[in-house]
Amino acid sequence: MMKPDEIEAAAQNLDEAERTRRQIGLLSLAHPAIDMDDAYAIQAAWMKRKLAAGRKPIGWKIGLTSKAMQYALNIDIPDSGVLLDDMVFEDGATVPADRFIQPRIEAEIAFIMKAPLKGPGVTVFDVLNAADYVTPALEILDTRIVRVDPASKKARTIFDTISDNAANAGVVTGGRAVRPDQVDMRWMGAIVTRNGEVEETGLGAGVLNQPARGVAWLANRLARYGEGIDAGQIVLAGSFIRPIEARHGDTILADFGPYGSVGLFFA
Repeated sequence: MMKPDEIEAAAQNLDEAERTRRQIGLLSLAHPAIDMDDAYAIQAAWMKRKLAAGRKPIGWKIGLTSKAMQYALNIDIPDSGVLLDDMVFEDGATVPADRFIQPRIEAEIAFIMKAPLKGPGVTVFDVLNAADYVTPALEILDTRIVRVDPASKKARTIFDTISDNAANAGVVTGGRAVRPDQVDMRWMGAIVTRNGEVEETGLGAGVLNQPARGVAWLANRLARYGEGIDAGQIVLAGSFIRPIEARHGDTILADFGPYGSVGLFFA
């Protein structure tokens, strides 16, 4: 396990990397013995710094829910990160050119909760009962840690991603909100375009075969730390597409068919 001072140092370096838009090296390379508990401890220490600076938590994101992404990182479970109030963008907003380092976009289904969820033992049915509505969403990913170490060519691992707040950086919701019992989320999907060209398509079934299953996983994982999902929070259930690079001048639009669309422009 990493020492407390090493965890705090990693959190401070991540915070500075985000503010200066200068990436840090792989934590998995600097700390070869890092494990998942260390990674979540770094994430928590970083979020504690943000809360002390005045940020407010508004929800959670779930990542690595698709088999393709799990195979790529040689894991068999999702990961999670914290959503904060300064991460929210309006549908159709312009993202300032200097806001992020290497932004990418994922299309997801967002759950807006009307009741709290506390594990252990939370089921898919508990999630559906606790959700007020679901809505189309885009998540903005960013990497405060390099994706690949330039010297060793070693790629970032799950521990780097978790430490980096699960690569979470922004969220935008839009389209048409719908009650969770009025839609089969397995068939709720999107055509995602960049500057009018189709880049990715996907269905909610790509998220653990049922997006609500990821929310149940999150509630049960948080229970290990005495935490839970609060009423009113947003939970991004996980992407059903591969990340799309968002370059300067790009317009990203996710067309969710009968559930509307959601998009962003990157200056």
